[in-house]
Amino acid sequence: MAQTIKLTATDGTSVEFVDDVIGSGAMKDVYFSPDKTYVVGFFRTPQDANAKDRLHNITGVYRERIFNQIGGEYWKNLFCWPTKMVEWKGKIGIVCPTYQSHFFFKSGNFKGKEKEGKWFASAKLRNKFLPVQEKGTWLSHYHMCIQIARAVKRLHAAGLAHSDLSYKNVLVDPVTGRAAIIDIDGLVVPGKYPPDVVGTPDFIAPEVLETRALPLGDTNKKLPSISTDRHALAVLIYMYLLYRHPLRGGKVNDMDAAKDEELSMGAKALFVEHPTDKSNRPKVNQLAPSELPQGDVIKLPYTICGPYLTELFKRAFIDGLHNPSMRPTADEWEQALIKTTDLMQPCQNPKCEYHWFVFDNSTRPKCPFCGAEYHEKLPVLNLYYSPKKGVFKPENYRLMVYNQQSLYMWHVNRFITPNEKTKEEDKKPVGDFHLFNGKWILINRRLNSLYDKDLDKKIEIGEYVELTEGKKILLSTEDGGRLIIVQLVNG
Repeated sequence: MAQTIKLTATDGTSVEFVDDVIGSGAMKDVYFSPDKTYVVGFFRTPQDANAKDRLHNITGVYRERIFNQIGGEYWKNLFCWPTKMVEWKGKIGIVCPTYQSHFFFKSGNFKGKEKEGKWFASAKLRNKFLPVQEKGTWLSHYHMCIQIARAVKRLHAAGLAHSDLSYKNVLVDPVTGRAAIIDIDGLVVPGKYPPDVVGTPDFIAPEVLETRALPLGDTNKKLPSISTDRHALAVLIYMYLLYRHPLRGGKVNDMDAAKDEELSMGAKALFVEHPTDKSNRPKVNQLAPSELPQGDVIKLPYTICGPYLTELFKRAFIDGLHNPSMRPTADEWEQALIKTTDLMQPCQNPKCEYHWFVFDNSTRPKCPFCGAEYHEKLPVLNLYYSPKKGVFKPENYRLMVYNQQSLYMWHVNRFITPNEKTKEEDKKPVGDFHLFNGKWILINRRLNSLYDKDLDKKIEIGEYVELTEGKKILLSTEDGGRLIIVQLVNG
């Protein structure tokens, strides 16, 4: 029976682990604590003074800045952050919380294994190996991406870069729509701690690959940073929503495989859905059956992700692919993903594997995945904000309605945003929509100043207002309160 090792961490606290390796990564051997609430990972190679200092700050001051502040508890679910630093037999180790149970497969061939992001980012892996009950829905994938973008935003706000953001360093659970970033010990602090690695293939920014051969110290050499994280984040979001890589297409840039890889992901990287240069379009007749239909960019173009993400994908993979300063920030991705979830409609085909789709502003909305058309009148709520009393302007923000959908305070008031700072009170639904006797209605559950502007009538709590074409409804008279104008689309 393996013995239990007892150590004292650098912060003076006690650490215990069972001397039996439960896993080995590229750099560390990992051991369980006796109660399995945390793990201890020891680096196999000696860590120099700079690496030790970085680990000391990651487990110390950087961790405190994120977790020991108001709202810090929220981030414990989005990061697997090292908590302590230890030393044993001349090796440096770090202590991390055990992964939460929802990040392990509950069924299928991988039951009990970690839900590493790669299983959910590739059409081939999804279609060949994953049982339906592990795939989640398209909407839950958006929720996963929101959490990833939010976590990356928090790192960048603290002046930190992950440096190796990839599907190998993100745990996801499409069933519940949750995600967590791991391998935090390699964080880059620009100007202080250089990166240990250049990244994971598929996620390395083109400028890093293009200058990889240059010696350290060369001013033209590009290293992992916040701007390269932004490229990796865009790739992750594209892959989690479309299940293909944005740069791996049909173009061959060199007959030598290694040189072709370096060029295709570096100096000559080209978006597979570039609107004018179509030379890197995937050759559908060369794709495996398990890569279809997701690998067909004509059948399922990136525009199915809605207008907000379409714009950001253009900036990430056309404008910003070789111009890092033009890449969208993590905050922009978070906001666009949130607004897109408000455009989602449940597919009316019960056999559709995606279950949801983004309304495409057409007069005959249909699911792009299974082709099922929507067959009822569909309310679209156009949101307006008030720059000054009595004046309302369009906000480029829409809310789609479906039966039993909830209305929240972040729809009602433009100064409230659904994020890590949202108050518990604001997370509760304030109204709900129903298709009742062939009519669409909004029932007021908690709003104190909901008005039917056409009738100049207050809708009291417990009452409802019918959603008819052109109907104007003031959601709140408070500062930031929005006006909605109803549009009915005939399915």
